[in-house]
Amino acid sequence: MNVLAGYNCIVTGASRGLGAKITAAFWNAGANLLLVARSSQALATVVAGLPKRLDQHLSTFEADLGDPLGVEKIVMEARQRFGSLSVLVNNAGVQGPIGSVWTNDWTKWQHTLWVNLLAPIALCRLCVPWMAESKKGKIINLSGGGAAGPRANFTAYATAKAGLVRFSETLAEETRSLGIDVNCIAPGAMDTSMLAEVLTAGASAAGEKEYELALRARKTGGALPEWSAALCVFLASETGNGITGKLISAVWDPWERLPEHLSELQKTDVYTLRRIVPKDRGMNWGDR
Repeated sequence: MNVLAGYNCIVTGASRGLGAKITAAFWNAGANLLLVARSSQALATVVAGLPKRLDQHLSTFEADLGDPLGVEKIVMEARQRFGSLSVLVNNAGVQGPIGSVWTNDWTKWQHTLWVNLLAPIALCRLCVPWMAESKKGKIINLSGGGAAGPRANFTAYATAKAGLVRFSETLAEETRSLGIDVNCIAPGAMDTSMLAEVLTAGASAAGEKEYELALRARKTGGALPEWSAALCVFLASETGNGITGKLISAVWDPWERLPEHLSELQKTDVYTLRRIVPKDRGMNWGDR
């Protein structure tokens, strides 16, 4: 079904892994696409694998989100391609340094925060006013391990993703009156190049827990990226209208049924980051 027919969409990190799956899912749903990645050759490979369609627009743009000027160039390119913007998918990301924070390369640590947090925020800042012109839009930010709980030896990645979730919750509040929905999705442990980085780092740097989780995901195949791609299409489409300010797991949450509970969902803090107090755990020593 062409649930995204006529939608103009930007997808970052579109050249491999989950980004390539999101690209295929959006294309098959009828969307017009501007695909962004660091390698034009890798983007060309993704494009070559998509079915030809004369009624859809497809273009690519080589940009490095590690470059502060790259963000502005992406939106400038999109404005040349599209008269309006329907969807922004902030998928691009890097693992960053693995190991204890005091042993991490500080330049690489800061670079990770820029690519995973500040660049998506910068894209949102430029795209929200554009979407507001049409009084509608969807922003989908990719979360990851460490967003909802501590993740030792991955401080740069975890800090960036936790920040991105809280930013998305806050931006959702700011854009409610503009007709723009903002959400994060948690894709689960996928067998991607990031997983390979954990295995290469080994248990000594990544920690026994993370290394074992990575090994298990490698053996089982991990979470299917198609699940996250399908969730992105769902949130981008009219079916997902009104769902905003949430962190939704592609693997564990019953996201297909959320429209049935929209009125409840809009009044509650489920699927959000919150502080846990003693009474939440049945303890009665938490009040002054």
